[in-house]
This record gives sequence, structure tokens and C-alpha cells, in this order.
Amino acid sequence: MTEDAPAEAFYEPLGDGRFASTPATAGPWSPGFQHGGPVSGLIGRAFERHDPVPGTRVARVTVEILSPVPVATLDITVRVVRPGKRITLLEAEMTHEDRPVVRATAWRIMEAPSHLEAVVHAPPPPPLPGTTPPFPEWPGVHTGGYLSAMEWRLVHGTFGQPGPGTTWARPRIPLIPGESDTPLVRALTLADSASGIGSQLDLAKWLIINTDLTVALHRDPVGDWLCMAASLDASPGGSALCEATLADMSGEFGRAMQTLLVDERPPA
Repeated sequence: MTEDAPAEAFYEPLGDGRFASTPATAGPWSPGFQHGGPVSGLIGRAFERHDPVPGTRVARVTVEILSPVPVATLDITVRVVRPGKRITLLEAEMTHEDRPVVRATAWRIMEAPSHLEAVVHAPPPPPLPGTTPPFPEWPGVHTGGYLSAMEWRLVHGTFGQPGPGTTWARPRIPLIPGESDTPLVRALTLADSASGIGSQLDLAKWLIINTDLTVALHRDPVGDWLCMAASLDASPGGSALCEATLADMSGEFGRAMQTLLVDERPPA
């Protein structure tokens, strides 16, 4: 891949838990630092592949962002914290040049019986728009990485404008070349965009930085297109909290939550 050629995937595997980040991972604020979506997806992939147990699934992932993640080579290690046949707690660490940049935990739990009657309180998602419009203008933002590597069909709201917002989205490229993204990876790759879609603060005036991402899924999503409806609450003297509902064509399947620092944006 040349510098100007589009990336074929978000990451190139180098073996032994090491991955080269492609330019497609770059976030909106700098081409040198990653969006949390691909980072979360890569960690979710590592969780699913660590000592898998038939009849279990990863139901919740929490990602703690220790520092900006560079678009560079990353290493991931996973260990079992609490083993069990029905419930297992996993822990992962992502490092760059031996420096931890992300830590994460996941609960892998036994699948519920197939005869369980479904209970879903959220209303059905809005219909998927029939076409994909050009990405909306967002002055001062790097749109050539993650934002362009995803296909967005906005229903309500838009990037860079006060929310809340709702969008359907899917990746244009896989996480890893030659692999089909798993349902968990697809959900995690999208979910960290919640604060971008749902922020009710003027991003030209306020700096908001999420310190974490928690995604809890009561079932695995189906299909490439996922819908996310997100909103943000903030309090003076406090911080901000972004919450999102995740759905597919069949309805809601989980939720996402982010804790955010809020500060005045420094003068340009």
C-alpha cells in the first residue's frame, strides 16, 4: 500500500499479537492518532480469539483509553482474570513501543437457552436510507481516515453539529485483510462514534474527550448495517456522559456508554 492508496483494512497483522495500523484508523482530530472505533474492534477480536469456549459469547467490553493511540505498530496481550465454564472475565492490554495505551476487560458468558422469550423495550430503529450522501462538511477535521473508511447514512443530526443524532453505518473495509468482521467487531468499530453523532455541545467551542467506552450486547447483531442513536448529557462542575442504543434491521441489540471530559477549546 502506497501512502496515497486507500487502505485495504484497518490493520495489517504482523504475527504474535502485533499489528500495523493503516491510515484508515486515523481519527478526526489528527492523522497521527487513531479513532477509538478500530482500536475497540481490534481488542474485541483479541478477546474472541483468546481460549474460546463453545456455547459462550462476549457480552460486554469496556475499553479504558490511557492515552491517544498512535497510527503505528501496536501489540495486544490477553489474559484470563476469572476463569469459568459459564462466566469468564478477560483482560487485554494494548501497547505501543512497550508503553500501555489502552486497557480493556470483557465478560464472556454462556449463551442463554434458545427457548427464552425475547424481551426488548426499545422501539424499532428508523428505516435505512436508500442512498449514501457525501460526508458532511466538518471544518478543521481530518476526514481521510476512519470517517471515510466508514459508510454513513445519517437519519437525524450530523457530525460536528449539536445532537442528538441517529445514523446507520457500516465499514467499507474489514478490520483485518481477508477476514470477515464478527458481529462483536462490527458493533465495537461503530460504537465509539457515539459522542460524535450524539453530542449536544458545540464542538467548535467545547473540547470533549472520552476516557472510555462500554458496549453491552444482549444479542449479537446481524448484517453489515448497524444503527446507532446517541445523545449526551453534561453538567457544569461535572463531566459528560454519552449513551447510545445499537440496533440492526431486526431491532435493538445493545447499548454503548462513554464518559467524557469537557473543557473549553483553546483558541485556534
